[in-house]
Amino acid sequence: MLVLAGDIGGTKTLLQLGRFNAGQTRAEVIAEQRFDSQAYPAPGPMVETFLQSHQPEGTDRTDIQACFGIAGPVTPDGKNQQAQLTNLLWQLDSLSLSREIGLGQLKLINDFQAIGYGIEALYDEDLTPLQQAAAKEGGPRVIIGAGTGLGVAQLFATHDGYEVFSSEGGHLDFAPQNDTQDALLTFLRQQYGHVSYERLLSGMGLENIYRFLLTQSSGGDTRSDALLGSEDPAAAISQQAFSDESSLASHSLRLFCEVYGAMAGNMALTALATGGVYISGGIATKILPALQQGDFIKAFNAKGRMSRLTQSMPVHVVTNPQVGLLGAALAASRL
Repeated sequence: MLVLAGDIGGTKTLLQLGRFNAGQTRAEVIAEQRFDSQAYPAPGPMVETFLQSHQPEGTDRTDIQACFGIAGPVTPDGKNQQAQLTNLLWQLDSLSLSREIGLGQLKLINDFQAIGYGIEALYDEDLTPLQQAAAKEGGPRVIIGAGTGLGVAQLFATHDGYEVFSSEGGHLDFAPQNDTQDALLTFLRQQYGHVSYERLLSGMGLENIYRFLLTQSSGGDTRSDALLGSEDPAAAISQQAFSDESSLASHSLRLFCEVYGAMAGNMALTALATGGVYISGGIATKILPALQQGDFIKAFNAKGRMSRLTQSMPVHVVTNPQVGLLGAALAASRL
């Protein structure tokens, strides 16, 4: 079976053509290519360029099943899906795009949903454990990913592998766990009104935490701070956190990991994630040493009477940057 997988974003797009055999969860890659999304007026010409170069001779496009993960909202409409990229003026319609390219079937899914499907295609070397425990076969799974925003999805086993159920769990109310976090909530409420976990667990969130701690230590003057004035404050804060463990940046990163762990534990209990908890997203791999230091797991398991339950759940960081592409390919194979 030939599958076409896509990870389509506002800046770049990855396309992969692969072949699945029965029972496989990862395709044999035939070709893979990266494209500048903004160099094309629409996805159709880009996909056409890719297939003209890489489609095996003698194959019929109607035999190719495709799935694209989209960096933006996807609206299902029966067997059709419509999508709008968040950072690019592309509007996609799965049936129209499939007819334009001449494919057999094409499905559009959200990029975080694609990551969820990709969990099933990962190998041991694609994961870094934060908590060792035996996963229950067929048990529910949770995936959480802090990046530009905070993605949350739940995975439940079916007769044909795991099905991914996306959510807006990143917008759940932030629940403080100690006096410092109480003060952090008050600080952010003055700025945002409603304070969701995404206000803390994202690139913007690390900046918010740092600004809060700086305000407490400086009496409110943050205008001259070099880290906040940098081109990428979150990256600058992380960099200083690792270079100076006594810095305010390091304190900010530890607090970030505590909140991240508590949120992950909340979702693990919500889904009863005996099949595992997976931490994904662009931030996790960049701050992996901080996640491994213990603050994350301590907060994950600080669940009172339910602590023994969360301690029985395996927790992993996903370190394979192509997990979304793997998931799109797997979803295509199951159309």
